[in-house]
Amino acid sequence: MSETRLNFKEMCARFDVTPRTLRYYEYIELLHPEREGRSRFYGAREIARMTLILRGRRWGFPLEDIRQWLLIYEKEGTQAQMKAFVELADRQLADLREQQAQLEETMTELQHLRDETAASVS
Repeated sequence: MSETRLNFKEMCARFDVTPRTLRYYEYIELLHPEREGRSRFYGAREIARMTLILRGRRWGFPLEDIRQWLLIYEKEGTQAQMKAFVELADRQLADLREQQAQLEETMTELQHLRDETAASVS
């Protein structure tokens, strides 16, 4: 059975990222592709890591937190990584709830001012 391997261009296309983003993730050691001459190839491990990286970004985790979280798996295994994820998620959820409260307050203020202004020009 052949292992899935993507070249650089295929990896960018599969995850809808720019070449610059992919190179940056390699530079900060989030990804470690196999190299054959000047070509890079991404196996199942790197594809899985990229999935986790992009999921973490979508949830608002800083890249350094994602990098540390991926390192935990390499050094301490799945259980330690899952425990670290729970802690990261709890912290991120608290931050998102605060942002949501601030956004709701801002929207209420804006709606009130908009309604007052609309009434005064009618």
